[in-house]
This record gives sequence, structure tokens and C-alpha cells, in this order.
Amino acid sequence: MANVFVNKKVDLTSNDSATTLYTVPSATTAIVKSILVSDDSGSGSSITITLTNTSDAVFSIVHQKQIPANDVVQILTQPLVIETGEIVKVTPADTNRLHVILSAMQVTPRTVTT
Repeated sequence: MANVFVNKKVDLTSNDSATTLYTVPSATTAIVKSILVSDDSGSGSSITITLTNTSDAVFSIVHQKQIPANDVVQILTQPLVIETGEIVKVTPADTNRLHVILSAMQVTPRTVTT
């Protein structure tokens, strides 16, 4: 298997709808090690992070998690395995306050040639 380490970052400038943070590529499984959320506004805000699978079912990873002002919060306490086509989306309560960083290892099957 081939392993590739990735990180995805988003500055949440809008709260009109969910913002896509990461989509698992085809023929890949991702092991998400970390989702960090930071507030740089000085006033604190909350965030909702969801996982949408290929059948459009929505699963909440965290809902209305309060992020303290000028602080960083680690959302995951254990690695999270997500599969091909699944999408991690984030929705802030307020605009221009939160930054999100996702770190993952993408695992794809090794191609064997003979």
C-alpha cells in the first residue's frame, strides 16, 4: 500500500453553508489523525464538523463545539478512518473567526505488475 500524508486548511470566512475541508480521493482510505480548530478573533465562537458519506447521509463529528477566544482545540481524541468519497465539512457559528487544519494519512492499494 502507498501512504501519503496530507493536511488541509480552511479559513472560515462564511457561515452561509458548510465548507468542504477534505474529500477522500477515489480508491483511497484516509486515517485522520488530527482536526485542529483555532479562534483568532478574541471573542470565541462555536463550530460544527460533519462527515458526509457517498449516500449523502450526514454524521456529526462535533456539534456546536465552543472554541475559546484566541485558543486552539483538538477535536479528535482518537484517529478517524474515512473512506473513498466521504467528505469532511465545517460550519462556523460566526464568520472570520475560525481556522481549521486536518491532518491525515491517505492509504491506497499498491499496484502490482508482473
